[in-house]
Amino acid sequence: MTIKTEQDLAAFVADAKAPLSVRGGGTRGMAGEGEILSVAAMKGITLYEPGALTMVAQAGTQVAEIEKALAKENQRLAFEPVDHRGIIGSKGEPTIGGIFAANVSGPRRISVGAARDFLLGVRFVDGQGAIVKNGGRVMKNVTGYDLVKLMAGSFGTLGVLSEVSFKVLPRPETQASLVLHGLDDAAAVTAMSRAMGSPFEVSGAAHDPAVGQTVLRIEGFEASVAYRIAALKAVLAGVVSEMSVLDAPGSVAFWDAQRDVAAFHGADGDIWRVSCKPSDGPALAEKAGALAHLYDWAGGLIWLRMDDGTDLRARLGAFDGHATLIRGSAETRRRLGVFHPEAAGLAKLTAGLRAQFDPKGIFNPRLMEAAE
Repeated sequence: MTIKTEQDLAAFVADAKAPLSVRGGGTRGMAGEGEILSVAAMKGITLYEPGALTMVAQAGTQVAEIEKALAKENQRLAFEPVDHRGIIGSKGEPTIGGIFAANVSGPRRISVGAARDFLLGVRFVDGQGAIVKNGGRVMKNVTGYDLVKLMAGSFGTLGVLSEVSFKVLPRPETQASLVLHGLDDAAAVTAMSRAMGSPFEVSGAAHDPAVGQTVLRIEGFEASVAYRIAALKAVLAGVVSEMSVLDAPGSVAFWDAQRDVAAFHGADGDIWRVSCKPSDGPALAEKAGALAHLYDWAGGLIWLRMDDGTDLRARLGAFDGHATLIRGSAETRRRLGVFHPEAAGLAKLTAGLRAQFDPKGIFNPRLMEAAE
């Protein structure tokens, strides 16, 4: 079912008796079972105030349209959302509602925050067909549930987003990246942690063991970028002997590829995303025994390409973080579950929230449930 207006969405949900598979652009493969409920036709930027660094858009608005409008004002989505189409092999166009529903955030999250940190207000339809509004176009305190943060990362299991308002940021004048060569995983994490702990405002820190490169991004005014690159070289001189610099075009190309995990495009195997303490990253990667792996967020995020059907969570055992199955067969998703099992207390709280916001249990059923 394709919906074009918020009122139609509310009426449809109010009448629904069977499960609904809630979708935006359908590019992430993160929808539950049931009749397809698409909000992709609910699109359009309804308000943009460049001076206030805020935008309001309907949930089905394509991210490409958002970015085009922002580029005209030399602004951007600072959390640089991942485009999952290359990883999943999906079609369609990512939507802004899908970005916030899945809290999709890229390499810059380590310095500026996640998608949810930029979300100012939401409108959505709950499981009984009621239209709910929370937040606004400025940051402010709320009483009761902070529905703005609650909806971010709920994957359409609590309500169907119809409109979002969010903060944007200016695009910096330029960027460059310092490349460290020849480090193993442990040394790379040490170097990335040292760089992130420096005063030089590193906005990206990634490591690719396959090519032996560790990359640190610096953004800002040209003179400042040049100064901070030189300062980082001095800070890291005792960690690595060989360093090079990517100029602005090279840096942009690298981070676009890192954001979208381009190294795994078209490759065989399941794809997992592990969030962990950076210091735990190398040991977890070794335990995983992956076909290939990449580090982002200074080692706090590991992308892993595994043999089909591998139970990565069983291999890793208990750790401070979570492992999400991004790409796998339907059987693997059913057997292992997409999301990391929640602790008993958190699972009880989650179930209570779903019962309150979706009492009929129709939104993306089984998507976030534990494996069978």
